[in-house]
This record gives sequence, structure tokens and C-alpha cells, in this order.
Amino acid sequence: MKHFALVVTAVVALGSVHLTRGALADGKPLASGTYQIRTTGDEPKPAAGQSANAEQWVEFLKGGQVVGREVATVISGIDMKTIAKGPTPRTNGSRVDSLKGGDYVRVWVNKGNTNYLINLPVAK
Repeated sequence: MKHFALVVTAVVALGSVHLTRGALADGKPLASGTYQIRTTGDEPKPAAGQSANAEQWVEFLKGGQVVGREVATVISGIDMKTIAKGPTPRTNGSRVDSLKGGDYVRVWVNKGNTNYLINLPVAK
């Protein structure tokens, strides 16, 4: 499936989310709590067959300080309509869901009808 996404080359504030459980972002712990999330303008190298701009590094901030970062999958609102099988966040909203029997947390931010999906393993 080909995803078309907004090309983000600068830091963009995505909003805030509340994690009810501790999780790992890029292998480093994030405690439960409320975080601001922003893009970094950096993209990981696309995997074979993956569209350019399909992923974006995002940062988690607490008290204005970066406390974690992770790769987000970036999906346009048009593509998301064909992919999503459940409730989605409203435009400029977010949601946090527990996945895979509670082993993962998905942070989903819909910023200007571009969706950022961040999957974090739960801290053990």
C-alpha cells in the first residue's frame, strides 16, 4: 500500500498526550504522564518498498525538555480513511491505545488531517 503524507522539514508541534503507563521511546523510558509531542524534521531512511516521507522522528517533551524520541508512521487523512478500522482522533486531536495484549501503547495524533502513529513498547 502506498501512503501519501505531508512533507515536514521543520519542527512542528503536534499537541499533547497523556500516557497512563510507562513506555519506551527509542529504547529509553518514558514515565506515565503528559507530554508535548513535536516533529523534528528528520526522517529515517525508507525501508525497501517504503514511500519517502512515510516516517518521521518525533520528540516527547516534558517541562520544555526533550525526554524521548521515536519514529512515527505518517499517513494522510485520505489514506487513513481506507486503513482505520476503529475510532480515530478528530482533526488536531489525539488518542492513546493499548495494543497487543497490553505490551504496546499506540500514540495517534491527527494534526491538520495528517496522522502520526507512534508505537511504544510498555516499560516492564
